[in-house]
Amino acid sequence: MRRRRPSDGHGEGSGHDGGGTLRWLLTYSDMITLLMAFFIMLYSMSILNLNRFREVAISIRSGFGGLMPGQGRSTLSASGQFSIKPSPIAGESTGVPWQAVNQLQHVVNKTRLEKVVKLRQDERGLVVSLVTDKALFAKGQADLSSKSKKTLDVVAGLLKKAPNQIRVEGHTCDLPIVSAKYPSNWELSTARATTIVRYFIEEKGIPADRLSAAGYADSKSLVPNTNERNRALNRRVDVVLLRSDYQ
Repeated sequence: MRRRRPSDGHGEGSGHDGGGTLRWLLTYSDMITLLMAFFIMLYSMSILNLNRFREVAISIRSGFGGLMPGQGRSTLSASGQFSIKPSPIAGESTGVPWQAVNQLQHVVNKTRLEKVVKLRQDERGLVVSLVTDKALFAKGQADLSSKSKKTLDVVAGLLKKAPNQIRVEGHTCDLPIVSAKYPSNWELSTARATTIVRYFIEEKGIPADRLSAAGYADSKSLVPNTNERNRALNRRVDVVLLRSDYQ
């Protein structure tokens, strides 16, 4: 009788699919893919844009009644309104005092000045935009009305408490001015800025060495001057509470 040769493990009856010993490669490749995704995530977190983070944080917190970046918690008071109890972010000690910012936002909302006073933040610090049309100045003029002084009193009363430098900037739209007193929008925007600076110094007692004035005419528009609504937004005076590390 002929003896039957023993199977070498690769024949038809061996019970193997021919690739079983390489199945560990599938698990290994999955692990490598996950590790790569993990390190990409770590790298993206390590290059966080701090300015962008502040903007997002402020927009989120302003929706709950405050304009303050940083850690903190919102509590619902007995009156049913949100109040913000912030704690400072590390590295914000050289910036704008955000307690004053939150207080200013609260006063603006309480006095219903939202259509006249707009708050925003940029790399310079806190920007308080004051709409000029029918709020601060008459068309083509730089003289304050009694109504406009009430608005400035609200702003000045809170900015006075902050130690930061204050820059007052006048802005106009692109429509040319027809006036013997102000030959162009450059003179008008500068005159409006200096009028407010003088009011802050002479009437509100803000130290003169904290204040400066500038006129930009239509060179720094907020929105394109494509219609009258946009032009009204561009006709403004910006009171900038400068970050201490920007001065």
